[in-house]
Amino acid sequence: MKIILAPMEGVVDYAMRELLTASGHYDLCITEFVRVVDQVYRPAFFRKICPELDHGGKTRSGTPVRVQLLGQHADWMAENAAVAAHLGSRGVDINFGCPAKTVNRHRGGAVLLQEPETLYKIVKAIRQAVPGHQPVSAKMRLGYATADLALDCAHAIKSGGANMLTVHARTKIEGYKPPAHWHIIDDIRRHINIPVVANGDIWSRADAEKCRRLSGCEDIMIGRGALCLPNLVSVIKVNAAPMPWKEACALLISYACFTRPSQQRGYLPSRIKQWFSYLKRHYPEAHILFEKIKRLRQLDEIIAMIRKEA
Repeated sequence: MKIILAPMEGVVDYAMRELLTASGHYDLCITEFVRVVDQVYRPAFFRKICPELDHGGKTRSGTPVRVQLLGQHADWMAENAAVAAHLGSRGVDINFGCPAKTVNRHRGGAVLLQEPETLYKIVKAIRQAVPGHQPVSAKMRLGYATADLALDCAHAIKSGGANMLTVHARTKIEGYKPPAHWHIIDDIRRHINIPVVANGDIWSRADAEKCRRLSGCEDIMIGRGALCLPNLVSVIKVNAAPMPWKEACALLISYACFTRPSQQRGYLPSRIKQWFSYLKRHYPEAHILFEKIKRLRQLDEIIAMIRKEA
């Protein structure tokens, strides 16, 4: 079984990838998406999104990292994919699953699931632009409003030349509302002859096992669950015990203190508070600590409060 760390815009950045992959149990990470409109980004921009490009395209634990692109114009997507591949990205991933209204309004992400032919053109252009030895993958949802076009979209992505497809088991309209329809992924998997990865509502080892059984997929992608329980990948893969609360606090401090350009440190207080919104699902203690830090604005004050718990 392979487990992939999902891209989560505004959440799973470089620092988060470094911390969550430290166990070495992830098989792949996907970056936050690069929004492609009508330009080819400079190498410095890709390195900002994916600093791992300067380290062989891997995290410090050795987990491969793949740059993800989001956009509607096949030619611009292909040119940016070529740059990412040249810089050392471990393949290129395409985002056809983002449900954000702003993104969809500008014909990016899940809205394109209404246009299988557009998916085909984008994947084909990227596949032709990326060297053959580097994989091209894509992530989609079951559809926009319904799953009626799910098979058409999957076939379009496969026919365009993708080597792997990840399916989030909900439509765009369903967002993240339970349940995830893992059984529909099984229908997709049976109709295309490339690896299919199941994603959606995997919060525990039991969820992972049920997802794999209902979807028929060997491999899974986890996102929000990895933030709720930071060692979820180890719980699933090697039946490790869930990370104790004090270790989770230590991880929060490590994230806060992670070396990064000084101009980026201003967003850390909000990022840490955002992480608490996930931790509260697994740790009752997170509710209490969040009440103590939610009005604090200075990073040092937040760290000091968390240290009392660690």
